[in-house]
Amino acid sequence: MLKIGNHNFQSRLLLGTGKYPDFETQKRAVEESEAEILTFTVRRMNIFEESQPNLLEQLNLEAYTLLPNTAGAKTASEAVRHAKLARASGLCDMIKVEVIGCERTLLPDPVETLKATEELVKEGFTVLPYTSDDVVLARRLQEVGAHAIMPGASPIGSGQGILNPVNLRFIIEQSNVPVIVDAGIGSPADAALCMELGADGVLLNTAVSSAGDPVGMAGAMKLAIRAGRMGYEAGRIPKRIVATASSPMDGIVG
Repeated sequence: MLKIGNHNFQSRLLLGTGKYPDFETQKRAVEESEAEILTFTVRRMNIFEESQPNLLEQLNLEAYTLLPNTAGAKTASEAVRHAKLARASGLCDMIKVEVIGCERTLLPDPVETLKATEELVKEGFTVLPYTSDDVVLARRLQEVGAHAIMPGASPIGSGQGILNPVNLRFIIEQSNVPVIVDAGIGSPADAALCMELGADGVLLNTAVSSAGDPVGMAGAMKLAIRAGRMGYEAGRIPKRIVATASSPMDGIVG
């Protein structure tokens, strides 16, 4: 079971709700994924006016935990304001902190992310900060009270998979809160590797919504995450330089 703050979930797949070709595809992909947590950008939703388009209108929101994110924020104060808007609308107390510091790479601003996380923890939010694969920053975010750490595998939407598995492993090993890999996943193999390294979950959006068959990819990612977690818990064999016979040699008649 995935535990984030006071919340418990069976699924380790978190799913974004943007960039789908249409609402029906979005709905079917969400259902196929069996995700329990759905994320969306506060700035893209007019959460107070029913007359405005609702990106989640096809979904039964009572069946999911919503994870609003602060995408678009460039400072800690903007991220905090977005989080408070989401809470004022009656959404879940969880918030994904996203403060972008570089427009080209879409990498997070480490200083502003740390500031926003610390302030929102004090405000009583369950805080999940999006960060780079910086091992020291991940530790600092945990020290100020983050309820989960969300390092990117590679740049947002790039589909490059895990560029630095060593750093990701270090982040996982030092963390006492869930580590949810966020950004850059492109294939089920990438998602499975995240879980094999010991991650607690994976957040996906582009890899599913922009796939040739988003519904099929949602199902594939679901199975890959389950398989990767099972493999991690079972314990893989060590890698060896030389061959090791798979059949015992004892008792063989010469």
